[in-house]
Amino acid sequence: MPDSRRSRRVRTTAALAAAAALALVAGCDSGGSAAGPTVSKKPSPSPSPAWDSHPASLAAVGDSITRGFDACDVLADCPEVSWATGSDAQVDSLAMRLLGPAAPTHSWNYAKTGARMSDLPAQMSRAAAQRPGLVTVMVGANDACRDDVAAMTPVESFRTEFEASLRQLRAVSPKTQVYVASVPDLKRLWSTGRGSPLGKQIWKLGICRSMLADADDLGADASARRGKVYDRVVAYNQVLKDVCAKDRACRSDGGAVFDYDFNGTQLSPWDWFHPSKDGQGHLAEIAYRKVTAAG
Repeated sequence: MPDSRRSRRVRTTAALAAAAALALVAGCDSGGSAAGPTVSKKPSPSPSPAWDSHPASLAAVGDSITRGFDACDVLADCPEVSWATGSDAQVDSLAMRLLGPAAPTHSWNYAKTGARMSDLPAQMSRAAAQRPGLVTVMVGANDACRDDVAAMTPVESFRTEFEASLRQLRAVSPKTQVYVASVPDLKRLWSTGRGSPLGKQIWKLGICRSMLADADDLGADASARRGKVYDRVVAYNQVLKDVCAKDRACRSDGGAVFDYDFNGTQLSPWDWFHPSKDGQGHLAEIAYRKVTAAG
């Protein structure tokens, strides 16, 4: 064989051997072997737990709305008409709809009139001790209802306390489901309630001054003040929705309570701001529809 042909064959053989060696090294570096590359396996995401649309027990946390404040008498709680745990047949509370005859012994109301989001971790701790099938949350109105808009709870503080509340629950009762109701539209309540002379007299006692003070003042400053309260409630509801979405056993109402247009018969006949017995019944209906919805 001529020297030139022999030289080309030697060079070709050497090149093929070098390529094979490089391929073998690359295969080892990438987790493969001489027998072939290893296919990397990503861990499968944990499936979300199935939502129980008819839990066996229920605990409620929150503020005056869940206590039935001003629904039965002026400036007084009336928990028997609570949308969440009440025993009044006309309201037909969420507990009565879900639990039936077991409602009185398998539901607990830890809400407190005047409570703000900063009070929720302690309430949630009490609720978690019962290890209920479901916890209902309705809180945030008092964070916006302050004597002055400057005193409203900062949005990030609101978020931090809500996250702490869910951690408190999960540390004790990790499987408990959570239903989160949105904060009502306080500006709409002002617009509806200011048509009542009696209601406006009660408002002067100090109810939600950031929104309700000088109820008939439609000037620029008063309108700007109410606009700030409205914007803060919208921000609170976004926090409730976002934090709930990160919890695998939490459902928010998607803004249903905020969007609900309470009319005169659904507001307290004393303060024209809190839900009446009829209004409590509509809150129970919204909650029941959300808790029992498929998906």
